[in-house]
Amino acid sequence: MNVKTLVINGLIAALYVVVSIAIAPFGFTNIQFRISEMFNHLVVFDKRYFFGIVIGVFIVNLNSPLGWYDLVFGVAHSVISLGIIIILSKYIKDKLTLLFLNTIVFTFNMFIIAFALNLALELPFWFTWLTTAIGEFGVLLIGIPLFYALHKRLRFDKLI
Repeated sequence: MNVKTLVINGLIAALYVVVSIAIAPFGFTNIQFRISEMFNHLVVFDKRYFFGIVIGVFIVNLNSPLGWYDLVFGVAHSVISLGIIIILSKYIKDKLTLLFLNTIVFTFNMFIIAFALNLALELPFWFTWLTTAIGEFGVLLIGIPLFYALHKRLRFDKLI
């Protein structure tokens, strides 16, 4: 990893943390609207953003009210979901299609977060999966036009 990639990933991690902290009450329980999850869309444009996103999730989850559950399951959710998109991007080149698939993958995989919430807080699994998935879907759906437009202007694939 070169210095430029390292610095940009550090910035992405920092942005993820700052945005997550700004909306902290809405990012940790069964009703989640973690706006910082929009940064997951960056991996669609370049797989090297993976590290900044995962480090951001890790740092935020160090302060989670769920303790180690969120640290382990939250990071696993990001690693698995981002990994799926990285694999899919080898076969699908259309960025808009990948942004929608990214939204679907992250939304479906919220069962991992629901499982953590079930273990940590004894929340009902199915209902928690539904509520966390709705929040994730909403955030990432809003992020599609935003990140697509930003990409047209900033060229995320050329920044790193």
